[in-house]
Amino acid sequence: MMDRSWYNRAGVEKVMGYCTNAEYHRFLHQTPIFERMLVEDGIILLKYWFSVSDVEQENRFRSRGEDPMRRWKLSPNDMLSITKWEDYSRAKDTMLVHTDIPEAPWVGVDGDDKRRARINMIAHLLTQVPFEQMNREVVVIPQRPPSGGYERPPLDEITFAPDHAADVELQHAKHPKRKSAAKKTQ
Repeated sequence: MMDRSWYNRAGVEKVMGYCTNAEYHRFLHQTPIFERMLVEDGIILLKYWFSVSDVEQENRFRSRGEDPMRRWKLSPNDMLSITKWEDYSRAKDTMLVHTDIPEAPWVGVDGDDKRRARINMIAHLLTQVPFEQMNREVVVIPQRPPSGGYERPPLDEITFAPDHAADVELQHAKHPKRKSAAKKTQ
């Protein structure tokens, strides 16, 4: 499986000007050739495009921005992408025209509901990969033997990493409006 970064040349790099026009057109030309070579060598190449509406994408960005535990997911490129939604959409459409080949077609996944999207994608993937049903062995967890006298040292004698997550949660709890907005978009 390849990460979507492989296709960044046709999306992010094109829209943000990180590649030249020549590099962009070379990618659109070479990618289907390369993908055909992989498939001809017996590699199963599955490509999924998680389609997220502009409204949902903006909700996710706002939720991440308000959640100190997920704020790290927002890069400067992410922030600019909001203002370039249509440019990204056009670039995606062009990329799909060039790289949606019979040997390795794109499969769209409705991505507005993350949980459903993941389940639907995994279910589809499992229909595309040949496998044999395996009978799993029963896992038997043995009984613990009687104690041999071991006593765990007192926890206050152990140096633990500070519970930064609890501090962040406490700060976040002080702002219930932000908390409820973040929960709605998850």
